[in-house]
Amino acid sequence: MSGSEGKLLCGLIGAGIQQSLTPALQEEEARHHGLRLHYQLIDLDTAGASVRELPGLIAAARIMGFAGLNITFPCKQAVVPLLDELSPEAAAMGAVNTVVNRGGRLVGHNTDGSGWAWGFRRALPDADLGCVVLLGAGGAGSAIADAACRLGVGELRIVDAEPDRADALAAALNARFAGRARAFADARAALSGATGLVHATPTGMAKLPGMALRASLLGPHLWVSEVVYFPIETDLLRAARAAGCRTVDGGTMAVGQAVGAFELFTGRQADATRMAQHFRGLLATR
Repeated sequence: MSGSEGKLLCGLIGAGIQQSLTPALQEEEARHHGLRLHYQLIDLDTAGASVRELPGLIAAARIMGFAGLNITFPCKQAVVPLLDELSPEAAAMGAVNTVVNRGGRLVGHNTDGSGWAWGFRRALPDADLGCVVLLGAGGAGSAIADAACRLGVGELRIVDAEPDRADALAAALNARFAGRARAFADARAALSGATGLVHATPTGMAKLPGMALRASLLGPHLWVSEVVYFPIETDLLRAARAAGCRTVDGGTMAVGQAVGAFELFTGRQADATRMAQHFRGLLATR
């Protein structure tokens, strides 16, 4: 833990993050452990900045003695070359969502995959993992793809607006998971015969409303897992429920991520049930 014992400075770097519940989650869980933790939002949109400012922000966090940082869209992949070291998971995924200061060395981790898997197992423990479509091959998508393969997905079909990115992710996964991944050019083709859908693009966020696929492609044969949690009820989830799909909202992943990040920041074991209850309570007041 960087800084004085019992005092931590942490933060979140991303775009359009003013509605994030992470500060309250982290600060309250720290309070239960007798720690004083201040969690700062570093919003590129509010500052009129872009991902180009990321090197300066990481350098400043190092100088200021931040104990840790969470990293979100659009910085999860851009931050990788700015760090001193990567965990094996982050290195395999090529994306970082949690940075920890270890004696002045910034170490990148990824709790996206483990956070998604934690929430997914809790919500749909009996889900059919035979053939799953992943929409989005960016930072969150690459982490979830790895976690999905580890959960036992038989075939993972990847769709992205940038086909080269989907191809690259499929190739990286196949090197680790014996040919289970395949890139598809469009969602319609990928969803043919699929048992589940994971949405891992920013579409549906308050600042980017809408859906990344047509509602007509959804049906009761599919379960649908969403990563967006603000709003908690996205257009995709509404359409999926109307189509008879079993669904998992983005809040489950958000809590799973936060649990992992808290433990990395503090070295303390988080109370996952308490954090989940706090998260839902915060949502209810919005």
